[in-house]
Amino acid sequence: MTILTIETTPIEGQKPGTSGLRKKTKVFMEKNFLENYVQSIFDGIGGVEGKSLVVGGDGRYFNDSAIQIILRMAAANGAALIIVGQNGLLSTPAASHLIRINGTDGGLILSASHNPGGPDADFGLKYNTPNGGPAAEGVTDKIFAATTTIKEYKITHTPDIDLSKLGNQAIGPMKIKVIDPVADYAALMEELFDFPAIKTLFASGFRIRFDAMHAITGPYATEILEKTLGAAPGSVVNAVPSPTFGNGHPDPNPIWAKELVDAMMAPDAPDFGAASDGDGDRNMIMGRGIYVTPSDSLALLAAHARCAPAYEDGLLGVARSMPTSAAVDRVAERLGIEAFETPTGWKFFGNLLDAGRVTICGEESAGTGSTHVREKDGLWAVLLWLNILATTRKSVSDMMAQHWADYGRNYYSRHDFEDIESEKANALFSTLRDNLPSLKGQSFGALTVAEATEFAYDDPVDGSHSAAQGLIITFNGGARAVLRLSGTGTVGATLRLYLEALETDPALLHQDPQEALADVIDAAHAIARIEEFTGRSGPDVIT
Repeated sequence: MTILTIETTPIEGQKPGTSGLRKKTKVFMEKNFLENYVQSIFDGIGGVEGKSLVVGGDGRYFNDSAIQIILRMAAANGAALIIVGQNGLLSTPAASHLIRINGTDGGLILSASHNPGGPDADFGLKYNTPNGGPAAEGVTDKIFAATTTIKEYKITHTPDIDLSKLGNQAIGPMKIKVIDPVADYAALMEELFDFPAIKTLFASGFRIRFDAMHAITGPYATEILEKTLGAAPGSVVNAVPSPTFGNGHPDPNPIWAKELVDAMMAPDAPDFGAASDGDGDRNMIMGRGIYVTPSDSLALLAAHARCAPAYEDGLLGVARSMPTSAAVDRVAERLGIEAFETPTGWKFFGNLLDAGRVTICGEESAGTGSTHVREKDGLWAVLLWLNILATTRKSVSDMMAQHWADYGRNYYSRHDFEDIESEKANALFSTLRDNLPSLKGQSFGALTVAEATEFAYDDPVDGSHSAAQGLIITFNGGARAVLRLSGTGTVGATLRLYLEALETDPALLHQDPQEALADVIDAAHAIARIEEFTGRSGPDVIT
């Protein structure tokens, strides 16, 4: 094994965000870009000599080539063992599980999540820590610092590893273990859920449509839903992972998963519909004729989690990101357990999960999960829904109607204004931040501002403080609007406007959400002066 030490210089723009570093694929393919960042990860975590890592990705364009580079660099830096998914494939929750059960020193996950893939689309890479979760800010700060001072990287001059072949291989003294990407994850799911009950549900004629969106969850869903649980062949559609996600956008929401929406709104719709995203950590839930918002899904899962064997003793607590609706808070209050409101980013849930403070957590951006891994997990959410339906023998529509009758309905929607010029987005945001103190008591249309604040979070486990996590406008009566600039894109800025209003009148629980939220929408636009700053009168995506 020949180790090469290559001189290099720092490359701008390598600061990791909430889920690692995401850039256009062609940027990652530029000379030394990937190599610089990988070496900076290794250096930022104190080196990898003698350490073990899990490596895998969602199969998007450049995934296979990037993994070969990572393997050669890991060997050159003295790593002892790399566990890698066959053909370089691993869903993000499966990678988290592998880190945990193998006790590795972390893992490198190649994904840009729900962003499109391809030579002209997006790519990403993140380091997950030994607990299986995304690196905390203290770790990512060290990685970023390393990117600004890097002078060289190490790599071996060796042939590519045959990742299609299961079993043990090596680069010099470094062992490489190529594993079935699905097997360990599927075994975990069987431990968590009542598979016999779900099998009985499918045997009764219950029909499901799971849209894998040409992404990583296809093989997992096919193995578990069809082969193990007995869903009808073909229940999993778009099941073969594609480097370009079938030239689609692997984001499970009503806009990008329109094929699923059309099928579930048709007269002959299946009983249950679901979709997952590029790397398998998000989910969308539907029933015949109904779309379930991620916030409502989180609340219902928490309310009925005892249906699954893993949660039959009850929940320790629940957590949600600040922009997520307070529907799950109402469930927690009824159950007499703690409810936490955190900033956006799964790493904030990790501390609560590790400390035994919560069992289930979720974000409005279609991510839900539990103590079983330290990432959100799309297929897990689908299986918990199926376990609940198998136990209650009620439809999705009936389950949601009963939930709203019991707890009230938190009408909720997210409006995304995508690819705004960064200067315009920052101007809108900074102006609104400056105006927060003067908003209280002002009326905008039918609503009056009760409070206007910028969200900050003090971690109850490690005491860390996270400031500037989003702007919250609360109105008299409890309705609210939240504004954030997203950190998951690769071009410009995305302004996210979150809208929420609680309704407890039984006669008003089945409105169209956009109509129910009309006053909040109008007030938020007026307060933030969205059209004035962006030139946009309406959002690009509504979920």
